[in-house]
Amino acid sequence: MLTINIVCVGKLKEKFFKDAVSEYSKRLSKYCKLNILELPDEKIPNNSNETIFNEIKAKECKNISSHLKENSYVACLDLRGKEYSSEQFATKIESLKMKTSSITFVIGGSLGLTKEFLINCDEQICFSKMTFPHQLMRIFLLEQLFRAFKISNGETYHR
Repeated sequence: MLTINIVCVGKLKEKFFKDAVSEYSKRLSKYCKLNILELPDEKIPNNSNETIFNEIKAKECKNISSHLKENSYVACLDLRGKEYSSEQFATKIESLKMKTSSITFVIGGSLGLTKEFLINCDEQICFSKMTFPHQLMRIFLLEQLFRAFKISNGETYHR
C-alpha cells in the first residue's frame, strides 16, 4: 500500500481544522497509509526584515529535511509550482505509485520554503496562485488526495 507522508510546519490549533484532518485521514485509510508530521514553526519577531525571514525559512527547512524519508518522492507545495487539475493530480499519484512506495508532501511555514530546499525536492506543486493559510493547505491537500484516489479507482465523488 502506498504511504503518503505530509510534513508540515506549524500545528493546527482550531478544532474545525483538526476535525477536517481527522475526517480525511479516516477516508484516506482505505487507499493509503497516511502519516502527518507537524513540526514547530519559528517565531517571527515584530521587527523582522528579509534577512531574518531567510534565517527563519532556513531553520524550518533544515528541520523538515531531517524528517524526510529516504527514497520517498518529495513534492513541495509552493506558489511557483506546477498546477494540476484533479484528474491530472490523480494520474500523477497513480504514476508515482508505479515508481515508489512513498510520497512526501511538504507544506512550509507562513514564510514558505527556501529556494535551495525547493530546488532539491522532486517537484513543486501549486494549488492556486492565491495565498492561503498553511493550515488550510493541509486540508486542501488531504481533500485532493482523497479525490485523486476516488478518481483513480473509478469511484464517484462530487464534481
